[in-house]
Amino acid sequence: MTEVSTIGLDLAKNVFQAHGADAAGVPVFRKRLRRDQVLAFLAAQPPCLVAMEACPGAHHWGREIGKLGHEVRLIAPAYVKPFVKRQKNNAADAEAICEAAQRPTMRFVAVKSDAKQASAVIFRTRDVLVGRRTQLINAIRSHVAEYGLIAPQGPFHVERLIAQVEDPASDIPQAARSCLSVLVSALRHLQEQTAALDAEIAARAKADETVRRLMSVPGIGPLIATAIEALAPLRQPRVRPAYAVTAGAR
Repeated sequence: MTEVSTIGLDLAKNVFQAHGADAAGVPVFRKRLRRDQVLAFLAAQPPCLVAMEACPGAHHWGREIGKLGHEVRLIAPAYVKPFVKRQKNNAADAEAICEAAQRPTMRFVAVKSDAKQASAVIFRTRDVLVGRRTQLINAIRSHVAEYGLIAPQGPFHVERLIAQVEDPASDIPQAARSCLSVLVSALRHLQEQTAALDAEIAARAKADETVRRLMSVPGIGPLIATAIEALAPLRQPRVRPAYAVTAGAR
């Protein structure tokens, strides 16, 4: 049996699809694998290139598969799509991933470490909180506008509207004031949580040498510098996979 040199792995929640090909791109196997079978199956394969789309969970699988001695490459989904030859399904996707990984000029995404992924969580959490804060501010603005109270745009100006909500002498009816107080309380809680995350980001910026170097660039502060270090995708060099055939053989 021809030895497999490249495996395209289509990730899923429960059932994965693997497509193995030899150095010439000829299919060696097509196999459906349950989640608990994936690592055992790949451990039984000779060291080869294992490619996956860069998607949620891909970095985790990349780290685990790399421990088995395989070379792991992640590919952006947009670069895989042109290689899907027929109706889109798991088997077709796995084959497309396998073929894309064998292209000599393909661009790959570096597998992130646990620590780097953990650093990214703080920014995604902050984005969620900021989005909810914006929703609450807009809700407060729209409700108090019904009573002729307005303020300039921007989160800092909402305080003058909050002052009207909390002022018993304002023209806001008590029935509306009690509901608006709930929104104000939720907004202040989110502001406290966001401030705590900002403080943590600033502390990380001081402790990280790469972030300190980024902050030396004019206009880049702790938030942007730490975000770049944690979230900016790293690309592996556009080199031919170790297990691909030579140009002459193709």
